Amino acid sequence: MNGRTRKLLPFMGMIVAVLTQSGSMVVIKVAMKDGMNKYVMVVYSMALSSIMLLPLAFFIHRTDRPPLTFSSLCSFFLLALFGTSGQIMTYAGIELSSATLASAMLNLIPAFTFVIALIFRMEILNWRHCSSQAKVIGTIVSMAGAFVVIFYKGPPIFKIHSSNSFNTLQFSPQLNWIMGGLLCAGDSLFSAIWYIYQVSVTKKYPAVIVIVFFQVFFIAIQSGVFALIVVRDPSAWELKLDMRLIVIFYQAIAAIGIRYLLQTWCVQRAGPLFCAMFKPVGIIFTVIMGSIFLGEVFNLGSLIGAVIIVVGFYAVQWGKASEQKSHNFDTSSNVVPLLQNKA
Repeated sequence: MNGRTRKLLPFMGMIVAVLTQSGSMVVIKVAMKDGMNKYVMVVYSMALSSIMLLPLAFFIHRTDRPPLTFSSLCSFFLLALFGTSGQIMTYAGIELSSATLASAMLNLIPAFTFVIALIFRMEILNWRHCSSQAKVIGTIVSMAGAFVVIFYKGPPIFKIHSSNSFNTLQFSPQLNWIMGGLLCAGDSLFSAIWYIYQVSVTKKYPAVIVIVFFQVFFIAIQSGVFALIVVRDPSAWELKLDMRLIVIFYQAIAAIGIRYLLQTWCVQRAGPLFCAMFKPVGIIFTVIMGSIFLGEVFNLGSLIGAVIIVVGFYAVQWGKASEQKSHNFDTSSNVVPLLQNKA
């Protein structure tokens, strides 16, 4: 394998990973339009994923993985709780708004991660360094862009075909859009908390596949308990050979399994910063697929807000990259970067 191919493979891997994530946003809404309950969808997808991950968790790290303790299981359960909260929020947010808005909100994760890391003194600001200035300004810009996306829809830019709108909660379209945007932003907030807590968990228990398996397994249990309380209609749990079953398999295999493996491989080959740079590409993919398969309207407010969020995203990433370069001079530093790409 020549050098050009080695450089091209991580690029192609991240494009496929981002494409599967954008496809996930679209198929979630397709399933809900077909009448599938969003909470039941989470349960079935996570349960199937945990079954698929079980052999990997058993065979990989079999000889060198640390012993499972009650403390480790509690840590995995707490990580899963953040994941469950984020999953429920993003599914509800997509139902109320659009797949494009949900994709744009994912770019808030670095900004939220930076703010939470500051609160817990895991990040230190040095106003004399341009890296700290870039992270602060990028965080403010990203959050300003989120407010634009949520509170200003603006006139439509393009729309491929008409789509019958639907809402489980019968609010006005504008209120649904705002609530959906806030829920998707909440998913990014929980993802940021997940990243920060994951740093300490992986230091204590470095067997990554085992951690992922128990997270997905616990998410299936937690979301199942939540769904049993919220979903009163027994028929919502019925599965048939239709679009709903296809969506569950897509979520379990592509959106969780393939995307996670690709992102993990790309991080190992090219680093977390390289992978994070592809995050905004998901907005483009989601806009195109949302327009083709869902007939979603792409509004001026979404365009302006997404551009602002992406500018802030890159500012935070640039600041983090500059900071990491300065830390590389200290060979004894073993700090794990917080702003990694969401798997």
